[in-house]
Amino acid sequence: MTSHRDTCLTEAMPDVQASTDRRNVAIDKVGVKHITYPITLRCPATGGVQHTVAQVNMYVALPHHQKGTHMSRFLEVLNRHHGELRSDQMMEVCHDMKERLEAKEAHLELQFPYFIQKKAPVTGAKGMLDIQVTFECACNGTDDFIMGVKVPATSLCPCSKEISGYGAHNQRCEIQVRVRFAPGKSMWIEDLFELAEQAASTQVFAVLKRPDEKFVTESAYDNPKFVEDIVRDLALSLETEDRVVWYEVNSENFESIHNHNAYALIEKDKTQKSL
Repeated sequence: MTSHRDTCLTEAMPDVQASTDRRNVAIDKVGVKHITYPITLRCPATGGVQHTVAQVNMYVALPHHQKGTHMSRFLEVLNRHHGELRSDQMMEVCHDMKERLEAKEAHLELQFPYFIQKKAPVTGAKGMLDIQVTFECACNGTDDFIMGVKVPATSLCPCSKEISGYGAHNQRCEIQVRVRFAPGKSMWIEDLFELAEQAASTQVFAVLKRPDEKFVTESAYDNPKFVEDIVRDLALSLETEDRVVWYEVNSENFESIHNHNAYALIEKDKTQKSL
């Protein structure tokens, strides 16, 4: 609790950040980056929660007449919301930040590892697969929230399979999907994860016994995909998803027989009619 003496001392100190700046140059984003912060998220698979650690960026827009922002206030806002953060709560934090720093625009970004339990396809051996999740928020009179996942998967080259007498080369790939939701709708992280990995030749697993490895290898061979196939199939899945109004999908395939990677990206605003 802040004492009366502390309050008086604070009021007596000059507020340099709030002083006037005469250069007449506004700043789009100013704030704090790379805050390492513990967060708790709901986990639909268990009905419980999952604890993880996020890298947090917090910014506001600074008007041309103000010298600086109050950096400590960003952490004050974050500390007020540390209990349980979900995708549908992110805008509350962003609005709180905008109000606390008396700004016209606020931005909030979180990136964190999230663990999903997966069973091996044949033996059922359990393992925890880690994926990267991002939350991106902005509020400036209107609200904008983007959720993203980066999912590991496997692709197998259709050309290699077609021209080779036996075998085919495959790649590890990272599939990234970012989405905006329709008003009043949202998705679990797990929902977006499943859509992403289903677009690949086959999934990856944390634990594989020999029967599982045989199954995964043959599944990839039976489902060859170029990087172009992956992003197109994922885009088609998102086209039929009524919870999503905008998406950006990309895949980076880490080549096994070339010293470069293959890459493809599709972005689509479903609210805009195609020409």
